[in-house]
Amino acid sequence: MSYEKMGGGDLSYEPCQYGTSRLLFRGPAKELDDDFIAFLGGTETYGKFIPQPFAQMVEDETETTCVNLGFVNAGVDVFLAEPAVLEIAQRARVTVVQVMGAQNMSNRFYKVHPRRNDRFIGASNMMRMVFREVDFSEFHFTRHMLGTVCARAPDRYGMVRDELRMAWAARMKLLLNTIGGKILLLWFADHAPDMSLGKSGLGPDPLFVDRHMIEELRPLVEDIVEVVASKAALSQGMQGMSCSPMEQVAAQRMLGPVAHKEAFAAITKALGKLRM
Repeated sequence: MSYEKMGGGDLSYEPCQYGTSRLLFRGPAKELDDDFIAFLGGTETYGKFIPQPFAQMVEDETETTCVNLGFVNAGVDVFLAEPAVLEIAQRARVTVVQVMGAQNMSNRFYKVHPRRNDRFIGASNMMRMVFREVDFSEFHFTRHMLGTVCARAPDRYGMVRDELRMAWAARMKLLLNTIGGKILLLWFADHAPDMSLGKSGLGPDPLFVDRHMIEELRPLVEDIVEVVASKAALSQGMQGMSCSPMEQVAAQRMLGPVAHKEAFAAITKALGKLRM
């Protein structure tokens, strides 16, 4: 069941589309004739379960139209495959690009759905040869598949992780170069990027991305905005989030409204430093 079709308590996302894109973004749809700021990213940018995500807060504070192009569970691939979305970002006064995980991208080991990047489509012949003991027909989602591979073949799992890291670096550079103009790169998580890989298992979101990978992108952006949710924000749990009982497990893994306020403050400060 898609996120857009799941119940979300009393929260309405007002799904909308832009141009010829088939993607459903969080509405209401914005007029893009005048100056605007574009926000590209995943679930956090979309603001799943969040009544007022950071993109909307920035709009209210700056009185500049902010178009939310966040897409739930997005990887870099989903934006590179959408010319209409890229064209919007190219026309924006500033584009804020969230750092997304590396797991939801097609690569030499496996293929993901072109729009639902978290959906596992199939393993390549190379993947099947390297992990002969794994039956890839049982997987529907990338995280489940990678977690199983990591648990069953930890000695070879690193090959997949390294491939994803290299693919992420190359595609992020392509995405940023394609957008051009003024770009802010946003790290928004419950931990600093130098802690992102972890010592065991898959590690925390955004998966497989570390500080070195982010710093390699610095020449392509105006600034890197690093937002690590505070202990106070994390202690709020689901307070202020809007979700149905069925969605509570998913909501518990996400950053809440207080963390979004912290992201809003950091982004607004970074925007203020730009000559817009």
